[in-house]
Amino acid sequence: MEKHRVMILGTGPAGLTAAIYAARANFEPLVVEGNEPGGQLTLTTEIENFPGFEDGIMGPTLMDQMRRQAERFGAKFYTGYVTAVDISKRPFKVTVNGEEQFEAEALIISTGASAKLLGIKGESEMIGHGVSTCATCDGFFFRGKRIIVVGGGDSAMEEATFLTKFASEVTIVHRRDTLRASKVMQDRARENPKIKWELNAAPIAVVADGKKVTGLEVKDSKTGEVRVIETEGIFVAIGHSPNTGFLNGQIEADEVGYIQTVGVSTATNVPGVFACGDVADPHYRQAITAAGSGCKAAMDVEKFLEGSNVQDWITVAQS
Repeated sequence: MEKHRVMILGTGPAGLTAAIYAARANFEPLVVEGNEPGGQLTLTTEIENFPGFEDGIMGPTLMDQMRRQAERFGAKFYTGYVTAVDISKRPFKVTVNGEEQFEAEALIISTGASAKLLGIKGESEMIGHGVSTCATCDGFFFRGKRIIVVGGGDSAMEEATFLTKFASEVTIVHRRDTLRASKVMQDRARENPKIKWELNAAPIAVVADGKKVTGLEVKDSKTGEVRVIETEGIFVAIGHSPNTGFLNGQIEADEVGYIQTVGVSTATNVPGVFACGDVADPHYRQAITAAGSGCKAAMDVEKFLEGSNVQDWITVAQS
């Protein structure tokens, strides 16, 4: 069984930043890449809001550069999917691909959160080519265009309102005639002259011409009528799911599953286990905030491993 001082689970901007910092601190961290190395940014085309890239940078390119930077300082990478962890005592045990086991004195969990998708025909094929799950990330690319936001909760209302800054028209599509969103968010959306509504419209397929999105095929929930709503972009806003199933409830999390951290630190309720990025952030979900939290996690790990009293560290983190 391989033993490591630090293991990092996940390789989005949070995990890779943690790897860079932990490697520079001479911990030689082992980074488990998961089934989607680089995380959600590998599904993104051009990123224009990550500092330092005046002309923007492609998501996969950014993740590749961060990975190579971490390797330069001594981080090691292992491709596989974490299927189980045992954090009942140190050293912690991590099982990858259901069979390979590793031990670590400290863990950084940066497994991210996955956007919930509709699961309809053409959706996955057009992600990054007209289908998006992040208005803040991609809204700018739809300036002056007609777009659709699918969803009926607060996230959908918020994203639709935000997207009116760029789009000529935003249509909210929801499969029911009532919305889950709070009244204040509904009122805000309904008062926006750029927002139109398509209720009782259940999405059944993304329509494309082979290169770009041209419409969303929907079925009327009451009449059964099938039709196509023409659009140049579709934003799916039906929520996110933190990738924490492998923890099997061993770490404190909120009702959705996002890991709870202590105070302003990245420490969890388990001494020696830290969380950063979208797996612990249901609010911002940005590459830059994830990277910042990855930096914090690596610095927290360094302080933890250099200390002699675990409880002292937790007390400091809570203050």
